[in-house]
Amino acid sequence: MEVLTPRSLDDALRLKAELPAARFVQGGTDVLVELNFDRSRPAALINLNEVAELRGFLRENGALVLGSGLTYAELMQPELATALPALAEASRTVGSPQIRNRGTIGGNLGTASPAGDALPPLLVESAQVEIASVRGRRALPLAEFLVGPKRNALEPDELVVSIRISPSGSRQTFMKVGPRNAMVIAVCSLALSVDRERGELRAAFGSAGPVTGLVTAPLDEAERFPAAVAAAASPIDDVRGTAAYRRHALRVLTGRALERCLA
Repeated sequence: MEVLTPRSLDDALRLKAELPAARFVQGGTDVLVELNFDRSRPAALINLNEVAELRGFLRENGALVLGSGLTYAELMQPELATALPALAEASRTVGSPQIRNRGTIGGNLGTASPAGDALPPLLVESAQVEIASVRGRRALPLAEFLVGPKRNALEPDELVVSIRISPSGSRQTFMKVGPRNAMVIAVCSLALSVDRERGELRAAFGSAGPVTGLVTAPLDEAERFPAAVAAAASPIDDVRGTAAYRRHALRVLTGRALERCLA
């Protein structure tokens, strides 16, 4: 298998256009697992670690533009954690320190797993996914980018380059349930925000449907909101938990998150 290392975003997009069956890799925390278990055998890997345009973040017209190469460890740093607290909380729950230092937010989007820890906090904040190819750029709301279990709206020649968020400033939190506190895929997860200015509750759940789901309600419906979130989910039975348990856990998590954010 050939490994190609472009030095710029333009070079990376050109390589993908020439080799649409190639896989992008940066942190490698998902792609290398697939390779090790022989679940995937692409003709080539395009290593993005030398593409500076994908790293870091910037503020632009009141929005935060997060490079797709941002690691979970970087998302936990004070400036981003203050603006996007639920995303920082979710990042702290990802894997081990080694995984948090390698795994990237763009990789979470590219894998598009319903269990992706970064996805509920991004959905709660109405994130836009910015995509590029040699044909140009486009942006999609996260809800439209996620089209199914481990399926997204990327065309074969496209790459997620950044995520654009206008931080709401709302009280928010992230919680997840697993068989232990670390190194675990979520049985279910939840990001919740309480926007007092708009009088709105927003909750996004993971591992309880084919894609990350979003539920909204007026602030004065807080008492009924846990049941509404549980009802909106469409979980399955699998080796990590039953559908009934996931619905129950979402109801409990929503209640606890509301207590935390309304305190």
